[in-house]
Amino acid sequence: MTLTSSLPSHEIIYRKARDLILFGELLPGEAVTIQGIVERLDAGITPAREAIRRLTAEGALRASDNRRIMVPELTIEQLQELTYARTGIEPQIARLAAVGMESADIDALEEIDSHVNAALAAGDIQSYLRHNHRFHWALYAHSEAEILMATAASHWLRIGPSLRVMVKQAQTEELPDMHEVAISALRDGDYEAVGEAIHSDILQGHSQVAKGLDEAE
Repeated sequence: MTLTSSLPSHEIIYRKARDLILFGELLPGEAVTIQGIVERLDAGITPAREAIRRLTAEGALRASDNRRIMVPELTIEQLQELTYARTGIEPQIARLAAVGMESADIDALEEIDSHVNAALAAGDIQSYLRHNHRFHWALYAHSEAEILMATAASHWLRIGPSLRVMVKQAQTEELPDMHEVAISALRDGDYEAVGEAIHSDILQGHSQVAKGLDEAE
């Protein structure tokens, strides 16, 4: 039985549509229609409409002046807000997670990070976004901080598509691998350093997004 097999159809389509945004398959500025979701996800009209409604309410999609629904394009001001929000919450989630992690859990994180690095080296945007997300949420899951994680998830939906620029720019700049720093801190049992590594990782990623936004202007 698959993870989604026991879920109602509208929830399955919502999650699939959410992942299209989160992992860069729908680009910032791209229009999203009910018919497009129906065709892309082999969905019914009602589940497709409900998915778009929910994602719009969550800020992952927005209605333009002409009522078209599209993936939002971040502004510098919105990026700054997301930076404040993410650096305020996610390092604390990471600290909480670090307390309960075993050696096998850390090994699993290291394996995920190897896929992040491989995707960066190959310039595979969608693979990078998926494995980067997987790394963070595999770590955060150990925190059992459901309220904080739900808030962080909403932030990721807003920043996710714009992290595409990280792949291109990270290939041309020798940036510190903060995932490796976090893994090393986990092995040392230094919970504060784990939080600091995640804080730096967020700032590093957002800095690259800001450069991309500046270049687009």
